[in-house]
Amino acid sequence: MRIPRTVLPPQNYTKMSPHSECIGSPCSRKPFTERRPMLISKLFGYVFTYALRHRIDESHGLSHSMNTLYYAHKIFKTEVQLHPRIQSQERMIYTAAILHDMCDAKYTDKTTEIAKIGHFLQDKLTDKETEMTKAIVSSMSYSHVAQHGFPQLGDYQTAYHIVREADLLTAYDVDRSIVFHMHTKNATTYEAYTNARKFFMERVFLHNEHKLFVTEYGRKQSAILHEKTLERLWFWKTMIDYDLYGFTDPPPKNT
Repeated sequence: MRIPRTVLPPQNYTKMSPHSECIGSPCSRKPFTERRPMLISKLFGYVFTYALRHRIDESHGLSHSMNTLYYAHKIFKTEVQLHPRIQSQERMIYTAAILHDMCDAKYTDKTTEIAKIGHFLQDKLTDKETEMTKAIVSSMSYSHVAQHGFPQLGDYQTAYHIVREADLLTAYDVDRSIVFHMHTKNATTYEAYTNARKFFMERVFLHNEHKLFVTEYGRKQSAILHEKTLERLWFWKTMIDYDLYGFTDPPPKNT
């Protein structure tokens, strides 16, 4: 028995918004064709091309930018209730979250890449937004904060902490750390796990003790991720033991 195919009525998608509240019905927002080209898509394109050019693995590439954007959005939604003035900074916050590792000194020259970021953003953000994006991404790394402390960015201080803490929260990803050590140090699974465990014990698990989280969401989420990270480390310890000592049952015999 053939099931008849359901034919949906044609939709005028140029009049639709990607926002969930508008899906399936006309939206009051301007259609895509009447607005600026989609910023986030262009930013991800920049990250993708940059990662290919510099042979950057996924630990600091596109997937990391996506995860940082996710946490930046979550923190922003909490902080904007406390600091309404940052509502106008949302676009700049997400831009900095996506591009923050595109000037990482581990892979390239920081000053040169910050200048390139500024050039890329010329026709996408205002001059002030571009200036503050560059200021945030150039001063938010763990090593920079450890050496110089937090910069003073005035009205953009909350935006700075949102992007910085979003990046810190992504550091609780054990797999990401293992991938990084495999890629940059050509490490075995055991070596990468050992280095990752050391990284978490000596750095990531001390984030709250070192008062690196100043937002409510950052403090609460880091505590949740701390517990998940411990579980993930235990999983990898089990896998490493299998790798080193074998499984309980003997391997099957070839017949």
